[in-house]
Amino acid sequence: MEKKVGEFVNLWSQLRSGIESVIVGHKDVVEGVMTGLFAGGHILLEGVPGIGKTLLVRTLAALCDLKFARVQFVPDLMPSDVTGTDIVVRDGEQKPDGTTSTKVGFVFHEGPIFTNVLLADEINRATPKTQSAFLEAMQERQVTFGRRTYKLPEPFFVIATQNPIEMEGTFPLPEAQLDRFLFKLLLSMSDEKEMVEILRRTTGANEVLSSVKRVEEAGEANICRWQETVRQVVAADVVLSYVSRLVSATHPNSQFAPPLVKKYVRYGASPRAAQALVLGAKVLALANGRMNIAFEDVLRVMKPSLRHRIILNFEAQAQGVSADEVIDELKERVKAG
Repeated sequence: MEKKVGEFVNLWSQLRSGIESVIVGHKDVVEGVMTGLFAGGHILLEGVPGIGKTLLVRTLAALCDLKFARVQFVPDLMPSDVTGTDIVVRDGEQKPDGTTSTKVGFVFHEGPIFTNVLLADEINRATPKTQSAFLEAMQERQVTFGRRTYKLPEPFFVIATQNPIEMEGTFPLPEAQLDRFLFKLLLSMSDEKEMVEILRRTTGANEVLSSVKRVEEAGEANICRWQETVRQVVAADVVLSYVSRLVSATHPNSQFAPPLVKKYVRYGASPRAAQALVLGAKVLALANGRMNIAFEDVLRVMKPSLRHRIILNFEAQAQGVSADEVIDELKERVKAG
């Protein structure tokens, strides 16, 4: 097991270095996306257009040698444009899988969702009907079309980007779909020094992704194997109890709820939040060469795990109180151990 831990630490370091050779800054976001991949969860990235969200996803897929697909969400996008649909194939025509049809009939044509890494770009610009097409795929790793069910490839990793909700032409994601995302990560604008480096890398003669080389220890089979290894990391009962109290404290009617939660929170986090905290902490523990999670690992993934699962009330919105401020209160009030 010690050898396996060392291999993961080396893989983590190589992936981080590869991403940072392309992406300038956003170190917490890079760590969050990598954590989501090895935890087997999905990631929601929020930020204004043009700050590197798409490039980050493409870089990760290239480093891991995973199949990559991108769907640009627009208001007239239909669910079948994402999941796939039946097409008529005549005798002698080529099917979508490359074989030749021997009779006339309907054949399912897979949509872009049948991939390893799916970039759902600007997901909140699509209508709720199309957004809902992702619910089954993200949770069950399968697509149902009519009476037939099709399994998605493994690993299956969705990274969705969204513009801040106050921008025009957006549809808020429903709470049920937000809860399917392991983490919500926020990308801010780069500072002056980072902007200079971005310009240096992106306005020269060389393509920014040309230097990205596949990491040998990655690939479909290896990523799946590492996801299984992550779940073998030990979580002591005292840590699980702390996670349980943290999630309970997000509910205003809980005995553990601090004053800020009671005043500004309408609905607290679900059990999926607790799962996200534990799985995220396990990945970080393994990346630091440990087979057991510590309280510090849990604290590092608190904001990404909880910020999209805490529903604030109208008073919080009027006062400009954010979910991150509520989470900071939870850190202070809910004690470990």
